[in-house]
Amino acid sequence: MDARIAGPGDVDAVAETIALAFRDDPVWGPALEAADGGTGHLYPFWRFFAEGGIPHGHVWLVDGPRGEAATVALWIPPGADELTEEQEQAADALMQRILTPERFDAYRRLWTLFEQSHPHDTPHMYLSLLATHPEHRGQGVGQRLLAETLARFDADGVPSYLESTNPANDHRYERAGFRPVGGFRAVLGGAAVTTMWRDARGPVA
Repeated sequence: MDARIAGPGDVDAVAETIALAFRDDPVWGPALEAADGGTGHLYPFWRFFAEGGIPHGHVWLVDGPRGEAATVALWIPPGADELTEEQEQAADALMQRILTPERFDAYRRLWTLFEQSHPHDTPHMYLSLLATHPEHRGQGVGQRLLAETLARFDADGVPSYLESTNPANDHRYERAGFRPVGGFRAVLGGAAVTTMWRDARGPVA
């Protein structure tokens, strides 16, 4: 697989793939749904995460044939933040304009649940987002990218953590070595979020 680390010039492609992949997600779909049903805000919202993650040097992607990001794995290394304070404020301001007051409150409470569930005792790589462009679904490219990045972390002896917002993906993460360690329910719709941990694996004997 020709995976590579994303650079500043990949922000648009990374954000587009994430926006398309999570548009119908059981958790993020309802959480980010505009009152008028529009989806134009999804790209600028997820762009904050692309801009926040790429400087850490652990956003991996596989290029598609037309310049799109076929699949993206956005990892956050130990001690780093997903967003700067300025990016977080800008993302909140965007959603406050898009959502009704009640839904914006639910959006903020959802983020609190994510933060409360995140482990902080052991340094780890955090899989913030794993997204496959709709044109490349069903080809196993996301699973292969996940395996490739995990192999790198195994070599460094670093464990990994993620939140699965779609139960249909849980078995894929378990196949990659993750195990459920907790979870919570989304504020809107009550969809299950499963928190998952993976210890670093040593070399195969």
